Amino acid sequence: MGVMKVFWDTNLFIYLIEETPNSFEEVISLRKAMLKNGDQLATSTLTVGEVLVKPIQEKATALVEKYKSLLYSPSIEIISFSEAAAEKYAEIRATLTIKPPDAVQLACVSIAKADIFVTNDSRLSSRNIAGIGNIISLKEWRSYIKS
Repeated sequence: MGVMKVFWDTNLFIYLIEETPNSFEEVISLRKAMLKNGDQLATSTLTVGEVLVKPIQEKATALVEKYKSLLYSPSIEIISFSEAAAEKYAEIRATLTIKPPDAVQLACVSIAKADIFVTNDSRLSSRNIAGIGNIISLKEWRSYIKS
């Protein structure tokens, strides 16, 4: 398929930064495969906000900085919730039963023109949504990305 744009849901960044048991190694393997293939990593401004909530609540300044250092690195494209994304969000919410934060992510996936959206949210990974590339669970990535 060539170089792809792969959009990560919030949970993958949490697994990576907080080294979540049973998921950390899988995310590392995915990222290594993406780097090897030259695939582009994207996420949304919603992800930035979501990952920072708990560390800010807990006044975990070092963890806040760790997240910001990763997310604001040049190797990650952050997709803003733009006017076009807001319109796509409205389409998604008008036609599907999807929670608002998930619809924001999916709208940003669409705007980013991502080939793949990787999530560990089973409510999303089983969906087939027009205008959105493949929505896959973390455990399925090897079927879509050459390792």
